[in-house]
Amino acid sequence: MDNLKNILWFGHASFSFVNNDGNRIYYVDPFDLKTTSLEKADLIFITHAHPDHFSQQDIEHIIKDDTLIIAPPDILEKITIESERKVSVAPNNNYTVKSFSFQTVPAYNNHPEKIKFHPKENNWVGYIFELNGQKIYHAGDTDFIEEMKDFVKFEIDFAMLPIGGGYTMDYKEAAQAANAIKAKFTVPMHYRRLLGDKYPSVEEEFKQLVTNSSVVILEEVS
Repeated sequence: MDNLKNILWFGHASFSFVNNDGNRIYYVDPFDLKTTSLEKADLIFITHAHPDHFSQQDIEHIIKDDTLIIAPPDILEKITIESERKVSVAPNNNYTVKSFSFQTVPAYNNHPEKIKFHPKENNWVGYIFELNGQKIYHAGDTDFIEEMKDFVKFEIDFAMLPIGGGYTMDYKEAAQAANAIKAKFTVPMHYRRLLGDKYPSVEEEFKQLVTNSSVVILEEVS
């Protein structure tokens, strides 16, 4: 699938994307990067403050002198780079940074037993990128929230959804979200390190439950 050649998954919720317009490199939630010989980032996007998404050690491996970091303000205040290289974001906004357009959407827990992990009032985010003629949605850490029922209007091509449960949607709830969003392709994330040996069966069950999108399982970059 040619449209996937510019998308790399490093495991968990960590991805990179190559923008053909200028061959720019964007990372989302870089974490547990297995190698330090990766392409340096033009833009780094962080969804929220938990250490498996906001890893300063991994950011150090891919940052360069003109890298911009895009994140909610509680993250940016912990990063020691020049203020002009920080871009503060909040849910439900549109942005253009270095001629790259993207929007933010809410990401939070709505199950009472999980609300403490990702409270709505933290204003943490998911991202929708317009990249190489495609719309890519990275959900961050979230449950199947009411806002997602309206995401079909975005005509998303690739939706990266957490399916591991615990702190986010499990695969059954994620399938409900995928069927509501109706992306052309749905890419599960945030599950293998949580599920251990159970993950292959969960992948298969997720595929069976998603009926309004084609599920694509990416290979992790080692």
